[in-house]
Amino acid sequence: MQPREFIKVAWKSVVVNKMRSLLTMLGIIIGVASVIIMISISAGTEAEISDQITGLGSNLIYISPAMTQGGVGGARGAGGGMGGGTQGGLVMDDAYALEDLDGITGMSVEQASSQNVSYAAVALEDINVVGSTVDYPSVRDIPIDEGRYFTQTEVDRKVKVAVLGASLAEELFGDEDPIGQTITVGTVKLTIIGVLEEKGLVSGEDLDSQLYVPITVVFQQFVNDQMARVMGDRVRMIYVEVEEGYDLEDVILQITLLLARRHDLDLESLDFNVLTQQDIITTQEATTSAFRTLLAWVAGVSLIVGGIGIMNIMLVSVTERTREIGLRQAIGATPDDIRWQFLSEALLLSLIGGLIGVAVGIVGAVLFGAISDMRTVVVPISILLAFLSSAMVGAFFGYYPANQAAQMDPIDALRYE
Repeated sequence: MQPREFIKVAWKSVVVNKMRSLLTMLGIIIGVASVIIMISISAGTEAEISDQITGLGSNLIYISPAMTQGGVGGARGAGGGMGGGTQGGLVMDDAYALEDLDGITGMSVEQASSQNVSYAAVALEDINVVGSTVDYPSVRDIPIDEGRYFTQTEVDRKVKVAVLGASLAEELFGDEDPIGQTITVGTVKLTIIGVLEEKGLVSGEDLDSQLYVPITVVFQQFVNDQMARVMGDRVRMIYVEVEEGYDLEDVILQITLLLARRHDLDLESLDFNVLTQQDIITTQEATTSAFRTLLAWVAGVSLIVGGIGIMNIMLVSVTERTREIGLRQAIGATPDDIRWQFLSEALLLSLIGGLIGVAVGIVGAVLFGAISDMRTVVVPISILLAFLSSAMVGAFFGYYPANQAAQMDPIDALRYE
């Protein structure tokens, strides 16, 4: 028999038993659709994280304290080793020292504290109070929506002013204009001078729900560090924006060498981390890639179940068509002809199911992204992978029934009732 005749016979068998064929294909449809949807959710999450990190600003370098045996930044000295200076971690003096490096166009320093915030009858607990410097809006790429950000003079003089995140402003003031109003943070009165534009979640941190104040106010009012006089005011993060045209790696090397010298450390035992946006994105991609692989394997189980369904139905079909097999053998059909006849039917079921599953998967991924808060990205390779997997499942699970049919004795087959 010619391949076209195998397909024609297989198609006729599928059409004659429409409902049974549809139910047989259902497992393949669900499996293929699941693979596409699961991978699209994972890819969407990865893209969202990448966009959020990139959205923090361009050419950013992140400098943070590192965990050492002595705790966070437990180094010996930060400004002359045994000779003096601050000790361990990152401090404000480190940030000031970075200002003299070439290629740095902006820098923001952060320290934070969790405080209760109240205004009139509204009281909010555990609000993240972020102490920062004047370049924060430009470095973190969060424009001012109303009012202004604090000035260098206000930072130097520890003026008790504050800027609200977009959602925090709405929670505290509703439709009321917050500019010029006074709120209570812990036990400290702060005057609102501005509101930031909505930014949303960035790397799991809700920037809109935070309160922003001069970093010197955080040191003075909200961080109880008895060692600050000796060690200096500790900071949790220094953001450095690199000027266009400068090589990012060169600037990182300058930063690393300067801070290592200030902390009296060699390059093998640093008490700080220097990362770029791409470093963070790469780390996140490694995590989401493992998650995506897990989801794909879970979804792939549905394909295996679908393949078992195909094998089961094909065994039933072989039993039901035993006399037909005997007649075909009697008029000259070889075992290979019988094998290919039933294998073609199994492949046809899996391929049709795969095509339907691809359509369902693409539509399902788009709808899921539209009606949920999770972003989805349909990955073309996942479509090809899912479809080819359905074909392989059909061939693998269809071979055993087809081989059983090919090995039947013609006389016994003709006698079968």
